[in-house]
Amino acid sequence: MTAPTVTMGTSHATEPNLARDDRARWLHPLAWWAWALGVAAAASMTTNPLLLLGLITCTAVVVDRRRSDAPWARSFGFFLRLALIVVAFRLVAQIVFVAPMGTTVLLELPGITLPSWLAGIRLGGTLMLEPALHALYEGLRLAAIIVAVGAASSLASPHRLLKSIPAAVYEVGVSVVVATTFLPQLASDVARIRANRRLRGRTDSGLRGVSGTVMPVLHGAMDRSIALAAAMDSRGYGRSATVSRARSRLTATVFIVGLAAIAIGTYGVLGTGSLATWGAGILIAGVVCVVVGVSLAGRRSLRTRYRPNTWHRPDILTALAGGVVAATFVIASVQDAAGMNPSTSPPLWPTLPVLALIGLVAALAPAYLTPPPPSVGPATDGDPARLDPPGRAES
Repeated sequence: MTAPTVTMGTSHATEPNLARDDRARWLHPLAWWAWALGVAAAASMTTNPLLLLGLITCTAVVVDRRRSDAPWARSFGFFLRLALIVVAFRLVAQIVFVAPMGTTVLLELPGITLPSWLAGIRLGGTLMLEPALHALYEGLRLAAIIVAVGAASSLASPHRLLKSIPAAVYEVGVSVVVATTFLPQLASDVARIRANRRLRGRTDSGLRGVSGTVMPVLHGAMDRSIALAAAMDSRGYGRSATVSRARSRLTATVFIVGLAAIAIGTYGVLGTGSLATWGAGILIAGVVCVVVGVSLAGRRSLRTRYRPNTWHRPDILTALAGGVVAATFVIASVQDAAGMNPSTSPPLWPTLPVLALIGLVAALAPAYLTPPPPSVGPATDGDPARLDPPGRAES
């Protein structure tokens, strides 16, 4: 019998996969947050429903193309549902609690007027088009901001984000990271428990499904809290180096002076009069003082960084894209206020300012300018160490 021939080397069938893995890289978490905050700032500058729907669509496309298979990346659907609930609640509140105003009647609903000792509030009644449109636009604006924050939570690794926090605010940063990962972990736990209930032939919807899901979710959250507290204590969380009293006073003084200068400079930039001429200089000086204060306070930290995050061209382009989105919407709101905030009384069909369209293109750019994230595999639910593969941390 002839022994089978073994060929040493890599087969041609696996070469494309290896090349694709080599291009995969984690993007800097602050780049994703800068892009998402730019999208959120742009959404806050307009009530145009076409632009708001465009921002939500661009954000969803970026998340669909660039999110990984890590646990925190599964929460974007939860944020989308939360955004829909916000829009629906805003419309319902408008229908139930706000008095009818306008000229165009949409629906005649039954209504009651509460007695005078309850401020004479009217519940229900005639639904007018103008206030309903205003409520819809405001709800869409809040929904776009929620979706932008959800995109950042789904795309940026919280573990890598913690590496990028200045040492002076590390303790605060840990609290913020834990708070921002609460909803993603909650959504992951709910999905996992509902799937387990379906596999056992139990209902996962309705009152019985909710009651059977709440307790395991709370139990898992308590277990994670205890494990996190033990891990932080074993790693010396909160320890600080000994610093002289003179340096502590210097750091506090620089912080206070910087914050006061930022407040005065911001008032000067936004105000008028003699203060407006040199308000920008005071603002810049305040920012410099705060940066120096953070640097001085960071010397008390004994924490070291292993494989720190670095910025590459895709990271910089992603952060710049967020700035371009915010800048174009701010300029468009000044140049074309009517287009950015269409009238609801009388109702007018919304238009699309050219600068805002450029902002939408910039919001979509990270979907095509950034590398795909590496695959972490199915073991990430029980193995946190694999959330940041050491061999692919930076390229």
